[in-house]
Amino acid sequence: MLNAQRRQALIDAAIEVLADQGARGLTFRAVDAQAGVPAGTASNYFTSRDDLLTQAGGRIYQRLAPDPATLAVSRSGPRDRQRVAELVTAVTGRIQGYRTGWLALLELRLEATRRPALREVLTATVRADLEATIAYHLDTDLPGDTTTAVLLYLAVNWLVVESLTLPEVLDGVGGLSTEAITTAVVHRILEATAEP
Repeated sequence: MLNAQRRQALIDAAIEVLADQGARGLTFRAVDAQAGVPAGTASNYFTSRDDLLTQAGGRIYQRLAPDPATLAVSRSGPRDRQRVAELVTAVTGRIQGYRTGWLALLELRLEATRRPALREVLTATVRADLEATIAYHLDTDLPGDTTTAVLLYLAVNWLVVESLTLPEVLDGVGGLSTEAITTAVVHRILEATAEP
């Protein structure tokens, strides 16, 4: 029987390899080296490179999910524009805190354009994340509707991509910090989608 903890460690190592070397650098040998295990270990746990790619995609979202305490805190407090800005800033910070995971996810998204099985898994995973985001927004009585939640989701995703891949692009633009930009995006989206 294969060790579940070792399997998870290998998947985490694959994420690190993806972030550092890209999809082309993801080999069983590279994963073994990153995980610090004997050569040939990863091939005992995964049937193929595609299997490893797919497992890595799912694991990234597991690691990005907020813990129960964070969720409880996010459900407290006022339900106004400023609270939405605080929540979006917290999500952005959590994603930026797992830089390698997000960069690996970008690699996986590109790879999914060439691998139908990976595309299917990532589509289902990302769609579930979007639907959970919408449900959270609506169920917790935050201002706005489904369109608001989708626009915030898209804006946050691109803000994270920009800050993790080319941080100098936004660094100090107009004297704004990333947090100030995030807050402005939230307020403007909420204004634009507010009911007349």
